[in-house]
Amino acid sequence: MWGCGALLGARAGSRLRCELFLAWDRGWSAAAPYSASAEPSRVRALVYGHHGDPAKVVELKNLELAAVGGSDVHVKMLAAPINPSDINMIQGNYGFLPKLPAVGGNEGVGQVVAVGGSVTGVKPGDWVIPASAGLGTWQTEAVFSEEALISIPSDLPLQSAATLSVNPCTAYRMLMDFEQLQPGDCVIQNASNSGVGQAVIQIAAALGLRTVNVVRDRPGGTMVTYGGMAKQPVIASVSQLIFKDLKLRGFWLSQWKKDHSPAQFKELIVTLCGLISRGQLTAPACSEVPLQDYQRALEASVQPFVSSKQILTMC
Repeated sequence: MWGCGALLGARAGSRLRCELFLAWDRGWSAAAPYSASAEPSRVRALVYGHHGDPAKVVELKNLELAAVGGSDVHVKMLAAPINPSDINMIQGNYGFLPKLPAVGGNEGVGQVVAVGGSVTGVKPGDWVIPASAGLGTWQTEAVFSEEALISIPSDLPLQSAATLSVNPCTAYRMLMDFEQLQPGDCVIQNASNSGVGQAVIQIAAALGLRTVNVVRDRPGGTMVTYGGMAKQPVIASVSQLIFKDLKLRGFWLSQWKKDHSPAQFKELIVTLCGLISRGQLTAPACSEVPLQDYQRALEASVQPFVSSKQILTMC
């Protein structure tokens, strides 16, 4: 079962006044655009044409690289993780499903190769990550619209960059959006081995919050469920709801993005990049797997209690 959680309380030394439980049920010239008349490039991509068991429906195929239009960006993918949302999307059990056939992968990092004549936000050599889910990052290279990408510092560790746009964003928003936490408050989380759980611990420490992994009988708590890989119902005590004022909430990063502007998401990414640069946020435990060995990575990703995130490398 994939899982993670956190619980927030009052400042150190004072009586606990609130709590938040987070539960998870895993060289081109900058001025020269890519020529549409150039010889078409072949792209290796992990594609699925229908929903089902990822090990059975995902195939490694050769695709033709699209021509670069005026507002497009040609990106060479460097690394892309396999997240629980990727698995659910392939199975057809996710809140957002791309049109089929689709290239798998919602997260990753790539390097800009060339840009269209109207592109102003990125240049060749820049590192970029997806701005939203469903981009299709499990491929060696691709052409994306500029608005689908966010530029990040190219000196970040590769694994940190590849895993930046999902788990750390989820962890940060849950810590910031449900309770008015102050330095010294306590965060209780129940799956420190998951990607979100590891991010919660590190970001909480950077914010001056304490983290423990034991849930005690505390009033006024907020339980936030942020994933459903186990596909099991959330069980809460009626007495806790009535007598302890327990509050139940759910969080989905894709919905947060819909409710906020692209500029706000970019601001979130900038904040997290700062934590990474200062050594306050590192990547979760990862296993790098070459793209051609994708079946091994997919099989490992669906195993219960696996603490190492599978990252597909494109070189």
